[in-house]
Amino acid sequence: MRSVGAIRRRGLRADRRTFALGGVATALAAAVVAGEAMRVWRREPATWPAEHDEQLLAVAETVAETATVARAGYKDVPSTENALFNLLTSFVTTFISVRAVTTLLRDRRSVGPFRNVRVGRRHIHHFVPGIALTFVSGSVAIATRREGIDSWLAIPFGAGMGLTLDESALLLELDDVYWSEEGIVSVQIALATAAMLSAVALATRFLRRGEELVLRGGG
Repeated sequence: MRSVGAIRRRGLRADRRTFALGGVATALAAAVVAGEAMRVWRREPATWPAEHDEQLLAVAETVAETATVARAGYKDVPSTENALFNLLTSFVTTFISVRAVTTLLRDRRSVGPFRNVRVGRRHIHHFVPGIALTFVSGSVAIATRREGIDSWLAIPFGAGMGLTLDESALLLELDDVYWSEEGIVSVQIALATAAMLSAVALATRFLRRGEELVLRGGG
């Protein structure tokens, strides 16, 4: 029978389902950037420079213009859409970060300010502060009912979701299966959640509005 230590030293084995979910989640974000860049390039195809140096300059200008479109679109959308975007961004960032930190902590006592937390003999998993973050930020949003702060409260709410879903397999199995074969379920759930939050739909919506403000209105 394999020891717990041997299981912890092994990496998670991702199956086809996990790779598929990862591909979908990654494609959503990549499609937003590529799609907006293509729309900008199609606007004035006749002015695309022939010289290599000028092409590089045009690419840089296109990237800067796309960033301007995104910023303008972000400011123009209702606070609800901003809150959804902040939620998505915070969730994905937290999930990736916590996975990286926990991976480094497997062979180390600490990684910068991060370390395993124990109270007595009990290990405190990071889904505990994750649940606390979602409860507190969600409760404040409901209690205040102020749209102006919803987009800000979405950040800790998304971070709490990332911390919690990263250990969702532990909650389902009621056991410390983070590095076992059953632990891959946490990754699958997190990837599925990122996909369901629909990064493409949210980002494309305010990119399109920003395009109208910056490119059409300013042209």
